[in-house]
Amino acid sequence: MQDDDFSLFKAELRGVKPIKYDRADTGKPKADRKQLGALRQAATVSQGEIKVDGLSDQFIIDVGAEDALHWAGNGIQEGQMRKLKLGQIPFEGSLDLHGMSVEKARDTLWEFIAEATKLEVRCVRVTHGKAARMDGRKPLIKSHVNTWLRQHPSVLGFTSCQAKHGGTGALYVLLKRVMMDGRDEY
Repeated sequence: MQDDDFSLFKAELRGVKPIKYDRADTGKPKADRKQLGALRQAATVSQGEIKVDGLSDQFIIDVGAEDALHWAGNGIQEGQMRKLKLGQIPFEGSLDLHGMSVEKARDTLWEFIAEATKLEVRCVRVTHGKAARMDGRKPLIKSHVNTWLRQHPSVLGFTSCQAKHGGTGALYVLLKRVMMDGRDEY
């Protein structure tokens, strides 16, 4: 009976060519961590006229002059965002982007957030203005800031300010805190 099984097996394999390679393709090789770290570091360094900072202008979310903005990243508690919106988390730094070009605003915002993060600041205010445009289109800087902050790795969330701090022309921005060695967060 075993001969019959072997004959059947051979008959089924008729016309099948053996595989030349006896190794499986495991996909892409793992990235070198040191090289990857160097590439990430280089991505934040100004390279001539073009600053590669990870903030894309490809898909800008147009917002109206009076639109209230609100965004929370993954894992941010709604209670924290509610406190932020009510102005109950004091901001420790403020940036005014009025009158700047889009590129200047982008560079200034990137540097401001980097400095705030380095100083372990928890919350900042960014004033983008409402800039009603002559061509009737949506506010340019406000729309760009709304999009950029959603992409920035140090931003946990943001919301339009209370009227006394600029209303829909400014944002409270909640930042990640990178604790320095030897420091405890309370």
